[in-house]
Parts: sequence; structure tokens; C-alpha cells
Amino acid sequence: MQNGQPPERPAQDPPPAPARPTSTPTVPAPTSQPTAPAAGPAAAPGMPDVPAPPAHPAPVRLDLRVSKRILWIGAAVYPLANIARVYTFVMRPKRKEAVLRFLRYTAVTMIVGFLAMLPGLLASINAGGGGGNSGAAGYVVFVWIVAAAAEIYFLIEMIGVLTAAPQHVLAIETSGASTALVTSQDPRYLDQIVGQISYAIDHPDVEFKVTVESLTVSPKNYYFGDNVNMYGGSGNVGIGG
Repeated sequence: MQNGQPPERPAQDPPPAPARPTSTPTVPAPTSQPTAPAAGPAAAPGMPDVPAPPAHPAPVRLDLRVSKRILWIGAAVYPLANIARVYTFVMRPKRKEAVLRFLRYTAVTMIVGFLAMLPGLLASINAGGGGGNSGAAGYVVFVWIVAAAAEIYFLIEMIGVLTAAPQHVLAIETSGASTALVTSQDPRYLDQIVGQISYAIDHPDVEFKVTVESLTVSPKNYYFGDNVNMYGGSGNVGIGG
């Protein structure tokens, strides 16, 4: 060992060595992507638009045609050889008969209602103020309600006839008891069809096809022409234009 001064100590201590990690670095967990909000219930499909019904029902159209000596009106068949008369006329509502029928129905309803009410009235008088009085009164009220409902029905029926419009009609009578009735908005169109049918009767080779409208009226509410007595038979009644 040599004598002398010890070596000088450096002014600053050397920086300490970095500490070794004692544990492995933690890897951050991958963040989960935001989930989309749950979809609500599927919306129901919208209802399709339904057009409003027409103010007046459309007339039913039919094909009137002549082919091979046969007259077709829709699905009905009339041999031309059996046609006795083809003509047009105007069917007019039976307004007077409708009023008289309403008055007759009203009188019958009142008489029947009064007769049906008699048992209830007698029971109410005999019961006095007892419990049976309420039952009799209820029966009387029921009879009045039925009579009022019948009167309303008869009134509506009469108004329907009074406000009905005349109908231009083409009538085709056969040698039997059947008669075909069709209509159109144009009376001149019906007159032309009469001429075409008459020409087809005389000319076997003629064929044609036109469009007409079906007649949707109640026979009891319209005049079907004048009654004409047919001589040479018993109880025969025809229809005159």
C-alpha cells in the first residue's frame, strides 16, 4: 500500500442505475366499442288509402248482342223467333200509390198497436198502484216503440218512391210470359237498339253487340205502362207503351 493522499471523490455522484421493473407492464384492455341502442319494435305498415264510396252506386252494365238468331242480354237468352214486341217507354214512380200505401199501413199499425196495448192497459188498471203496474207500463212502452219503428220504415219507403226519378226502359216481350227490361241514360240510344233488333229479326245474317244497363228498381214502385186487355183469351193482360 502506497502512502499518499486518497483519490479525490467526484463532485457529483453518478446517477443511480435505473431500477429494473419488478413486474411486467400491464397492457390496457381494449375499450369496447359503444353498442348501438336497441331498436324499438318494428313500425306496423301503414293502412292503404281506401277511396270513399261513390254518392250513387254505379249502374251494372250488360252486353246486349245478337248472334246466330239468338238475342243475348247478359247471361239470358231469347231466340229472335220468339220475340213478339220490342219498344221503349218511360217507367214513372207510383207516387200516388206510395202515399196511399203509407196511409193504409199507418192505419193498420195504429189499430194493431192499440189491440196489442189493450192487455197491458187492462192489467195496469186492475193492478192499481201495485208492482204489476210497472210491468204493464213497460209492455205498453214496448208496443209504442215497435209501432214507431214500423212508421219510420213506412215513411222512408214512401219518401224513396216520391223522390225516385223516371226510368227510360227498353222492353223486349216474347211470345211466352217473359219480358226483358234494360235501361240507359240516353233514350235515343235505346231507340236505336230497337231498330237494330227489328232489323236483325228480318235479316238472319245480321249480328251486333251493344252495351246497356241493368234495371235495378222494385216493380211495385213503378208503372210498367198501361194495361191493355187482349181479346181472344181469358184473363190476359198485356203492357202497352
